[in-house]
Amino acid sequence: MKRVFGIKKETQPAPSVQDASDRINKRGESVEEKIKKLDAELARYKEQLKKTRPGPAQEAVKARAMRVLKQKRMYEGQRDMLYNQTYNLDQVSFAAEGIKDAQQTMAAMKSANKELKGMMKTVNIQDVDNLQDEMTDLMDVSNEIQETLGRSYGVPDDVDEEELMGELDALEADMEFEGEGVPSYLQPDKEPDLDSELNLPSAPMGHAPMPAGRANIQAEDELGLPAVPRASLRG
Repeated sequence: MKRVFGIKKETQPAPSVQDASDRINKRGESVEEKIKKLDAELARYKEQLKKTRPGPAQEAVKARAMRVLKQKRMYEGQRDMLYNQTYNLDQVSFAAEGIKDAQQTMAAMKSANKELKGMMKTVNIQDVDNLQDEMTDLMDVSNEIQETLGRSYGVPDDVDEEELMGELDALEADMEFEGEGVPSYLQPDKEPDLDSELNLPSAPMGHAPMPAGRANIQAEDELGLPAVPRASLRG
């Protein structure tokens, strides 16, 4: 059967842009190495021309130098052509990468758009507005409650503001009269040092010795108090 119908040839995949660019770069490097070798050979011939005199020997050196120079020009042309091909492949590669990036961006945007649409179905703008209105009402009620709880008790409603201002002016005048900026009835009480004013001696510590004359007149009991005199017994 294979002899009749033959064997189907396997198709090789087309080379990618990167593969082609790598292959051309390798060829360019090889041509560059050949050009460097030819430059070294031309430098050697140049030294020989300086050392040889005009004549057949110098003409032979010139002929070899011309042949090497022609080869160099040929390799330089190939190098420039390879560089141009590499430049074109790089542009194609950049364009292909840009298209791939655009495709990925579009796919990500489509996925995000689909997800966003699904999320928007669960959110109603009217519900959001109603929630905001309810929150505003609750905050107003909370402020009213705080104001109500913060009211002062026992404060008359018919207080005259002019009377209060007059009392405030009187307090300021009293503060200026006191000198220190605080009325006398607001200053802390300071007890005078009566001991220093009266020059009283300090209290004695312990029991003071009793004069000898009084020791025989009045005795003390066990607690240090004057003993009660005993009544004399008459027969």
